[in-house]
Amino acid sequence: MTTIKTKYLGDLRTENTHLQSGSKIITDAPTDNRGKGEAFSPTDMLATALGNCIMTIMGIKAMDNGIDLVGTELDITKIMANDPRRVDEVIIAFNFPQKGYTEEEKKLIESVAGISPVPLSVHPDLKQTIIFNW
Repeated sequence: MTTIKTKYLGDLRTENTHLQSGSKIITDAPTDNRGKGEAFSPTDMLATALGNCIMTIMGIKAMDNGIDLVGTELDITKIMANDPRRVDEVIIAFNFPQKGYTEEEKKLIESVAGISPVPLSVHPDLKQTIIFNW
């Protein structure tokens, strides 16, 4: 069953509809690749998916163990390579709120960072740099 319906709008822009919820995401090619850069690019979405997937799995682990991660912020940096043009590295800094986490809680949350679906699905040449700022 189809999950996402995509329509090409022209000018290197797409409209993507999540069929279950009706939510829409527009993508636009970046300015360094003939686009307008007015929305997330497809490679921005890849980097975003990587960070959000890890945060979601951390959230599940936290929920199961009574740990409050609400307010955690992610700084996601995408680094491109040329020849071939591709995402070379994604750097994700997790900035946790100051809630007095124990060392055991920190270890538990950090332990699931690399085992969520998106990090396990991308090509192994994609460097995934994860930073934990407690």
